[in-house]
Amino acid sequence: MTPENMKKVVDLCNQISNITYENLTKIIRLEQTGSATGARKLDDSDQNDIDSWMGGGTCFSMTWHLYQALTDMGFKPRLVMGHKRKERNIHCALILPDDSLEPSAMSGELVHVSKPAVAGDLIAQTSSPNHQPLTTEYLLDPGYLIFDPLLMPLPQPFGTGEAFFPLSPNCVRLVRPTMESMELWTGGAGAPMKLRFEYPVEGVSVEEFKHHWNESFYREMMTYPVLNRLDREKGVQYYYQKGNLVVRNATGSQMTKIAPADRVQTLSDIFKLSPDIIEKALNILEKKH
Repeated sequence: MTPENMKKVVDLCNQISNITYENLTKIIRLEQTGSATGARKLDDSDQNDIDSWMGGGTCFSMTWHLYQALTDMGFKPRLVMGHKRKERNIHCALILPDDSLEPSAMSGELVHVSKPAVAGDLIAQTSSPNHQPLTTEYLLDPGYLIFDPLLMPLPQPFGTGEAFFPLSPNCVRLVRPTMESMELWTGGAGAPMKLRFEYPVEGVSVEEFKHHWNESFYREMMTYPVLNRLDREKGVQYYYQKGNLVVRNATGSQMTKIAPADRVQTLSDIFKLSPDIIEKALNILEKKH
């Protein structure tokens, strides 16, 4: 990928790197519309302008925003679903081939550089088992707070089968057991790496993606607040779920319990969300219990 086109991708990722992963606006939209389709369409209508978001989004809205933006720029990203143990299609991300630009969108000759502008230094081989050209591809996973294009490894014997990225506070390892699948592993502060998701590399259609997006409105995680934000400059991750706040940095993690009386203001300060949004979502959840 040309340095200019890589810069466009990185700049786009940087634009959303301060967005909070949260399900509060998702809970509010479902309550407002009464259906997953209505809530998704309301969510979708806000994707063209990050400033119009109510403060954040889940993996589906973040990934869809990137998909639309990259497509508008002339790229051809693929929507991919993530599986976790027995839970199918619980996560989503994008795969971006570096030769996916339309000729009209390309400026300058497309070249492969020996040191990509992202972590890692693996370069795709020239041909696959059926002698089709292999393409250098990148994983984009904003829903897991990974705001760097990660160069995907090729499985053995065409490549090393894995790639390591020393991101902070969570390092990332991509494992490619076969041409058709890839695994995302993360870890930090000396903790063992854990398998997070498995992605079928081929991807899914927009229609299938939206079907899984609809289903996500009725998953168990929509019954309690989940907020997740990354401070890239400080290398600190903030994660809140079921009353517990976890703060993770390069040295380790610390968990504290937030008292109910302090929840709205504390969460607003940490996750950069309006107190009104937090209070409205918490009230919706309380009425359902």
